[in-house]
Parts: sequence; structure tokens; C-alpha cells
Amino acid sequence: MKHLVILAPNWLGDAVMALPAIADVRRASPDARITVAARAPIAPLFSLVPGVSETIVLSKPASIGDVARWTAIGAELSDRTFDTALVLPNSIHAAFVASRAGIPERWGYRTPFRGRLLTRAIARGGAMHQAEYYQRLVRELGFPSGPLEPRILVPDAARAAGDRLLAEAGWNGRTPLVALAPGAAYGGAKRWPPESFAELAATLAADGVSCVMIGSAADAATAAELKGAPAFDHDAARASARQAGVPIFDLVGKTDLPTLAGAMTRCRALVTNDSGAMHLAAAAGVKVAAVFGPTNEHATRPLGDAHAVIAHPVWCRPCMLRECPIDHRCMRGVRPATVVDATRRML
Repeated sequence: MKHLVILAPNWLGDAVMALPAIADVRRASPDARITVAARAPIAPLFSLVPGVSETIVLSKPASIGDVARWTAIGAELSDRTFDTALVLPNSIHAAFVASRAGIPERWGYRTPFRGRLLTRAIARGGAMHQAEYYQRLVRELGFPSGPLEPRILVPDAARAAGDRLLAEAGWNGRTPLVALAPGAAYGGAKRWPPESFAELAATLAADGVSCVMIGSAADAATAAELKGAPAFDHDAARASARQAGVPIFDLVGKTDLPTLAGAMTRCRALVTNDSGAMHLAAAAGVKVAAVFGPTNEHATRPLGDAHAVIAHPVWCRPCMLRECPIDHRCMRGVRPATVVDATRRML
């Protein structure tokens, strides 16, 4: 194997959880050139990953009627020197991209209908953490397993960019910060209610801790709900704490992935739903308090002893649904005081 291309997972959290497997390949193949092919929203992550030589941005999957896009599948990877492709997504499309690119060796898990597209197809195992799932794949391919916790390297330039955004938002560089990630992809069921985040932020403000909201542009509506929640307007004691100069800063939609990582390294902790930001922060060495509802914390929790996972035990979780069909009891049952206690322990 001289030039390997790794097809990355399509979601930020999954891509971060794949980093231990990528590190295993890098460690066992010190002379190989490793390129990562990823969707545009995920590609900047790999600028923070040691040992990745190049990142290729893949186009979105073609729709059924888009003949031109179907014809061009794999074009980004063709006419290169790749001798091997490691296909991390389980989709047929990802294996088809590697096959259409003409890459001689194509490795990945054997999933329905795509076994013939791979030259080495590994049988999938049982239930395990997603990071272990990726690491198991490369171990079965012959790469010994190293540490399971994902790690990224946040460069000084990214930290400086995060500092500039925080300063523009009003941070004085001294007040302790806690990051809040109130959004989550995949659906509203994964989101702890904005009023609960607001109660947390107001309580931390009374402690002299400022909160900074993070997220993509898609999280702007959720962030606006948090800022307008009653805990900020009607609790006299906590309102006075805010008036005393402990504001909440808003970086939602203002960061790329490296700058987001840089900004989070200035925070004492992150309070988050099950999200990509959760995994990015943990990989950057930031302590995480993660609220889980419909998803399975045993499969996607942040890895490491520094983090706290908070869940409310109800009969219907984990349901893995995008939207709750009843009363969202798994998330509404998580009390702000419980999350405050977990966050204070991190501080």
C-alpha cells in the first residue's frame, strides 16, 4: 500500500469517531501517503488530523434523475495514484465511488448489496461504540489497534481565529467560559429544550461564568430560542447576574471547523446534545457534559474519563427517532440542576 484514500463518514461526529481507526492505519503504514475524501462540511476536520497528506472534497450523492452526476461518480478520485481505498461509510454509494474511480484495492464492511464492489469485505460485528466499530474494521484488515479515544491537533492559527471571534463577541479574555451546543443534526428529538439550556446559562452566569453558544448556521433558530427563553427574562437573581456583566456570547454560524475547535479550547467545558460538536470538543481535549435522549449513549458517547453523560431513564429510549411522537419525556426529564451539577464539577 503506497497511496491510500480513505472515504470518510458523512457526519461530523462519525468522522471524529473514525479518527482512532485512521491513526491505526497511519501508525502501521509510516511510509504510505494517506489522502482523505470527504463531503464539503466534513473535509476541514482533516486539517486537524496528523498524518493526513491531502483532503479531497467529494460532491453530494447524485439524485435519481441526475444522469450527469451519476456519470461523474468517482471522478474526484480517478486519474490519481491511489492503489487502495478504505471505505468507512456503510453505503453502497461510497463503495460505488471507489469502484468507479478504478482503485484496485477497495476495503470496507460487507453490507447488503455492496460486497461485489469491494475486494476485501469484512463481516460486521455486534453492538459496540462507533469508534470501536471503525477500529475493528481496520484491525480485521491487519492494522493493530491503538488508543480508542479520538484526538485532533488544534493549531495556533485556529486558536487565534477563535480568540478573535470571542473578542468580537465581547469576551474580555479573563471571564471563565462554558460552551453550549443547543442544536443537533438528524432531528429535534436529540435537542434538550432551549429553556433548559437557558436555565443552565443563567445559573452559570450567577456563578460568574459566561456561556458561548456554538453551532452551524442551521442551529440559528435553536440559539434564538435559547436567548429568548424565560429564564433570561423573569428570574430576578439571575437577571441581575447578567446585568452585572456576565453575558452570553453567540458564535452560531460564525465558525468553520478549525475555528470552532480553536474557540472551544478556550472553554472550561462544553454542554451539548449528542452532536458533532460533542465529539469535536472531546477530541480537542475539552471536558464535555452530554445530554442524551433518543440516541444510545453506549454507541456514541464522548470517549474518555473527563466527560459526563446525562440521561433520563424512560421506557421508550433509545428510540432513535428524529422527532418524538409523544411528549419528549427523555429530554424534558433531564433537570437543569442535574446538568448544572455536572458542569460545576468540571469547573
